[in-house]
Amino acid sequence: DLQIEEDLIEEVARMVGYNNLPTNPPLAPITAKVRPETERSPSTVRRAIAALGYQETINYSFVEEAWEKDLAGNAHPIRLLNPIASQMSVMRSSLIGSLLQVVKFNADRKADRVRVFELGRVFLRNASVADSDATVQGFDQPMKVSGMAWGPLEPLGWTGKSRLVDFFDVKADVERLLAPAQAEFVASEHPAMHPGRSAQVLLQGRVIGHVGELHPRWRQAWDLPHAPVVFELDLDAVTQRSVPVAQPVAKMQAVERDIAVIVREQVTHAELMQAIHSAPTLGLLRHAVLFDVYRPKAEAAGGLAVGEKSLAVRLSLHSDEATLTDAQIEAAMGAIMASLSERVSARLRT
Repeated sequence: DLQIEEDLIEEVARMVGYNNLPTNPPLAPITAKVRPETERSPSTVRRAIAALGYQETINYSFVEEAWEKDLAGNAHPIRLLNPIASQMSVMRSSLIGSLLQVVKFNADRKADRVRVFELGRVFLRNASVADSDATVQGFDQPMKVSGMAWGPLEPLGWTGKSRLVDFFDVKADVERLLAPAQAEFVASEHPAMHPGRSAQVLLQGRVIGHVGELHPRWRQAWDLPHAPVVFELDLDAVTQRSVPVAQPVAKMQAVERDIAVIVREQVTHAELMQAIHSAPTLGLLRHAVLFDVYRPKAEAAGGLAVGEKSLAVRLSLHSDEATLTDAQIEAAMGAIMASLSERVSARLRT
């Protein structure tokens, strides 16, 4: 039995007697790690999502190869050498398939409303990853957080039947999860999502995930009566937060002005807001919100031509130094209208 050095050591220890060997506890310094104020723990993220009405699920990291191809656009997933089952032969690069399976499982058992989420690791090929104690060479293993909502927006109550959850409901959940950081949503395409009802989630100019309605093709393939809405984000981006900074209460009262502009139907909300905030208002414009969209039922009505729409925006102007004068307000409004006219060919609605 003596093949290596350790075999001889084992024989000596056996002859001496395991009970006779001295017990020497290891000595090592214990240093408490303090989490930075700019970082939330994964447990905090879990509680935040649960507070929005979602229930946590824990799923296998092994998934069907078809899920990777259909829902993640991954034609070359990481294969297992010895899978525990034929339908669990690859490592997942997205959490969407696991959540969709949970929704399908509950829908088949007559559940009319499902809200689920998962914090889990995904597995991607990445040649830049080096081998270490916590990494495997050639493979990236980031943490993701994903949620899926299906069914009515609210449980059945005395107020009547609720409408189905839509893109904007889940988008609001993502905004609450990332608060106080303000995310930007840009229309995009994702293999698992409806091409016209999905968006990239950007934080400080960096893409951190996607949110959107399940693609009609996969809704039909999974035999769901209506489409769920899903989001998937990088956990590292969600755990980061800014430290609150005290600011004095404004001494001067803000001025609000409403404008209604006519633009082409193709003009998006993001383009409109970008044109407004890029106007040279000398820092007087503090806030802008779209509060009304008007499209005529007839081909041309209300001063609108075919292919046009009216957008009403409330502008908030404020100065920390003094009360705004009429001249300052008119100059800021003129700069905003000039920027709208130049960037999105907008005109005032009369």
